[in-house]
Amino acid sequence: MSNNVVSGGSVELIPSGYLHPAYAEALSEFGKPRLLPSSGGVVLQRHIRNSSSLDGMGCYPIFSCHNWSKLHADLEKLGNELISLALVTDPFGYYDTTYLQSCFPDLVKAFKEHYVVDLTRPVEEFVVEHHRRNARRALGEMQIERCDVSEELLADWLRLYSNLIARHKISGIATFSPQSFLQQLLVPGLTIFRAVRDAETLGMIWWYEHENRAYYHLAAYSAAGYDLRASFALFRYSIDYFAKQEMRWLSLGAGAGSTADATSGLARFKQGWSTGTRTAYFCGRVFDPEKYQELVRIRNPGATDYFPAYRVGEFL
Repeated sequence: MSNNVVSGGSVELIPSGYLHPAYAEALSEFGKPRLLPSSGGVVLQRHIRNSSSLDGMGCYPIFSCHNWSKLHADLEKLGNELISLALVTDPFGYYDTTYLQSCFPDLVKAFKEHYVVDLTRPVEEFVVEHHRRNARRALGEMQIERCDVSEELLADWLRLYSNLIARHKISGIATFSPQSFLQQLLVPGLTIFRAVRDAETLGMIWWYEHENRAYYHLAAYSAAGYDLRASFALFRYSIDYFAKQEMRWLSLGAGAGSTADATSGLARFKQGWSTGTRTAYFCGRVFDPEKYQELVRIRNPGATDYFPAYRVGEFL
């Protein structure tokens, strides 16, 4: 499966998933989407509290662009308007750390290891036996179906996601609003699978596709879904489905939280399905050092490695 088309003898990339402008629009509650015309990426432009200045952040959970080699040119133009920019890179982006450091001279650090699946490999070679066993049992207890977008689907999802928020005490940008989810449902490249038993939705998993890979976006389950291990059924079904669609890679994301913890339950769960990892980098750039330091003095955050420092605690 590919998002490429041939036009006039050249290959033209059709944006989808995280790369589609509609995805950034779905996050507009957190900032105004701003296209980076040379690279094809989008960042969210934000007003800084108690200031007339603006800064920017990448879309959650990762920043993607069509042409990474042009990103530096876009950033040079942003320097006239933004105080700073912070983002987390797509682990499948076409860059190296030297290039990232030229784009973000103030901060480039390995942030999280994202678990990935090489779909050319047989499942039996890499999925741990514990996961395969639980998936077999769960698939015997429920049916998995691909979903069409509908009002019923959104209502079902909001119910499941409310359970996820309460269960894991999710806060900040990852809570999303009903309006954001409605917009996310309309982003090209979205594939949703649902686990059902006796007409009851036990869980759903969302994927965004682009080019030869699919990115795990979100998943949520009911209490019964947790009991019946619907997550194992949905992940196994997803891997088999995308392999049949001739997708090359799956990106499963990393563990939860703002720090890398390979021992967390979610990280261990994803690791059990994966064939390896790829690094996502946290990057920050200060365009106006004088104004940046002024904002830090006003905010007075104390000792912190949060970037930008004047926004420490913003999503708590």
